[in-house]
Amino acid sequence: MATENKNLSDYNKNKVPDAREFRFGIVVSEWNETITEGLYNGAFTTLLENHVPTQHIIRWNVPGSFELIYGAKKMLQTQNVDAVIVVGCVIQGQTKHFDFVCEGVTQGIKDLNVQTDVPVIFCVLTDNTMQQSIDRSGGIHGNKGTEAAIAAIKMAYIRHQASLTHQVDNQHLLSAGALRIENLPLQIEE
Repeated sequence: MATENKNLSDYNKNKVPDAREFRFGIVVSEWNETITEGLYNGAFTTLLENHVPTQHIIRWNVPGSFELIYGAKKMLQTQNVDAVIVVGCVIQGQTKHFDFVCEGVTQGIKDLNVQTDVPVIFCVLTDNTMQQSIDRSGGIHGNKGTEAAIAAIKMAYIRHQASLTHQVDNQHLLSAGALRIENLPLQIEE
């Protein structure tokens, strides 16, 4: 397991950008609610610890993990957020349903990241057992929600920096951080 020797809640606070001006959406699946509430609490608490005001965090619930895609899409369209975290939990059963849901959610979230300008962070546990999900939603392996919140902050920062770079590109960006200011005559057309 990828998280076996890692605590998902560990991060270096000195490497996290200032997040106080960013707005975050969190879309939470109601399926496997004990797990998703743990993940949400990890994400919410981490955002607060990194100076995100409570009023800059928007939570929406959806029935299941498959509905996270639509919930995230609508949040992106209506809430003016800098990043969205989707929180879900799918546990292996005895049918192929697990495979279809996991594949659909993964591809749907990937599509949102490709099609929109706002990052969507994947915080969906896809475990073989309930115990594995418990261990990753505040248990012995920490909280994947914490990890997702840090990823959301970092991606919101990248988005913001890319926007500033794009604005500066129109003023002849030479290299990262170097600007050439041209002295052009003012022209007024009558």
